[in-house]
Amino acid sequence: MSVSYQPDLVYVDGRFRSGYELVVTDAGTIFSIGPVKAEKDGGGASLSGVRRLPGRALLPGMIDIHSHSFQRALRGKAESRRRSGPDFWSWRNIMYRCALALTPEEIYDVARMAFLEMTLAGITTVGEFHYLHRTPAGEAYADPNLLAKQVIRAAESVGIRIALLRCAYVRAGFELPPDSGQIRFIEPDVERFLHDSERLRNEIAAMRPTVSFGLAPHSVRAVPRHYLEAISAWAQTHAMPLHMHVAEQPAEIEACVTEYGATPFEFLDGLGLMTHDFTAIHAIHLQSGEIERMGRGKITVGACPTTERNLGDGILDADALIDAGVSIAFGTDSHTQTDALENARELESNLRLRHLQRAVLDGRQGEALPVLLFDFATRAGARSLHVEAGSLEVGKAADFFTVDLSEASIAGSLPDELLTNIVFSMSPRAIRDVVVDGRVIIDDGQHAMQGEIVDAFRSVQTRLGTEL
Repeated sequence: MSVSYQPDLVYVDGRFRSGYELVVTDAGTIFSIGPVKAEKDGGGASLSGVRRLPGRALLPGMIDIHSHSFQRALRGKAESRRRSGPDFWSWRNIMYRCALALTPEEIYDVARMAFLEMTLAGITTVGEFHYLHRTPAGEAYADPNLLAKQVIRAAESVGIRIALLRCAYVRAGFELPPDSGQIRFIEPDVERFLHDSERLRNEIAAMRPTVSFGLAPHSVRAVPRHYLEAISAWAQTHAMPLHMHVAEQPAEIEACVTEYGATPFEFLDGLGLMTHDFTAIHAIHLQSGEIERMGRGKITVGACPTTERNLGDGILDADALIDAGVSIAFGTDSHTQTDALENARELESNLRLRHLQRAVLDGRQGEALPVLLFDFATRAGARSLHVEAGSLEVGKAADFFTVDLSEASIAGSLPDELLTNIVFSMSPRAIRDVVVDGRVIIDDGQHAMQGEIVDAFRSVQTRLGTEL
């Protein structure tokens, strides 16, 4: 049986259309999308119900490709220069203390809070870059994937689609001594890492279709060549997504040149990683010739502007990357702010400040600016995580959200300017319904377990206190 969703407007192929319905199968996929049919035929599907959504517009769910969900517990604790220092490298120390402080059950509670906030913001898929593997003493759990499963369990509890990207973390950096703050991340044996990854991949294959798997070597500084070669070969054998932090900080480039005699993207290109399955997170500090290498490989860049702004990382050369054929998708990263549309706005706004011009990305790839930015928040994310979502098309996952057309931030929008106002001006308060895999997750602005999730998270924050 199928359900017909009938809002005032549906976003299809870059524009809003009125008089359309979206018919969703009980398997959680899109059966049809087009002009409203008679209720008895549902466009050829046997309908179990019709959900009319007057005064609302329906859009494909947004995709967040880069999350460290445990860092949601850091919000409010790292905005003091005295406590967390002046830059990314000093901020890491308070992040490490947070990672060491959380129990497995608290990791679940914090992840649920992060994922709840995502769904309330219209995000229906998360790529979880997961590098908490061990006990606070650095020992392996009886199940080496216990903490990954806690995060997956949190995603299933909330109802968000998740791609669990199991992260490899081997060392503090080239010729650096071990860092005690990283003790929960470190897995020094590549064969053991691949064994545990294969085990988790097989277990995920038996889970709901809303859970998938990929690999994430943390960075060039944290994963040496031999280890990186082994896991990237394994990932390519299975055609799975491979994500990696690259060139977030100038010090990373200097260390890479010292160790390998090459810049990060030169080094990765030499290893054969620059393919359409590879996503480089951040990619802010680019050297001569690297953009061309990225474009030739048709890779994706995971831009995280809200975190990059918060950490003082720098500004992405998005215009040059787009012109070179690089795909851009968005990530929340440290959960300083959870809003895919704010990432879209900031990607463009940063370029306006840099070039002293307006609408810098307008017309790139032949697309109007709001269409381009919304595609980065949807289709590009689906490509990066290898999920059949990100657009409203027959056979794809029924992942979508609705907005209230009378909410103050977008009220009065004409259909042809609605997407512009959603991308550049809409408050998250306008988001009313969120559906993932055909299941209603947010109903009229509320999650069924919202109170329980918030209460559990509040207990974690109370125990952690204001000082880490």
